[in-house]
Amino acid sequence: MPEPVTVSVEVARPRQEVFEYVDVLANHERWMDHLFKDWRFEGPRRGVGAIAKARVDAPGSREQASFEVVESSAPERIVERGESAHGKRETRGTYRFTALEGGRTRIEFEIEWTRTPRSEKIAPFVSRAFMSRANGKGMKRLAALLEKG
Repeated sequence: MPEPVTVSVEVARPRQEVFEYVDVLANHERWMDHLFKDWRFEGPRRGVGAIAKARVDAPGSREQASFEVVESSAPERIVERGESAHGKRETRGTYRFTALEGGRTRIEFEIEWTRTPRSEKIAPFVSRAFMSRANGKGMKRLAALLEKG
């Protein structure tokens, strides 16, 4: 199984405001649409039980992914359980929010694999490299959205 990957970014917004924005699962589409498209949402708008389903944005891909918020502890962290690869890949994604001086916030996102397809067990560094780059891009996009207001 690949080792977890953590990416982070700092934004000039207070922690509570950042948490409230990220806690609305439908907002994730705005910074993660470089990986997923055709988003659908179920359950509550925010917090535990919110579910997003989307299609992987790759040429010819029919792969679906789903994300469910399983923990929401304001304003410190949000945990999502993800499933993709036709149920062969399961992940746990954790957002952590740290208040910094001057009303700034550090956002960390860690993804860990709890189940992977056999093909990904051969070269876990490939999964780590891809997710590091993709989630790093997502965090930069999230920061830009938050700072734009």
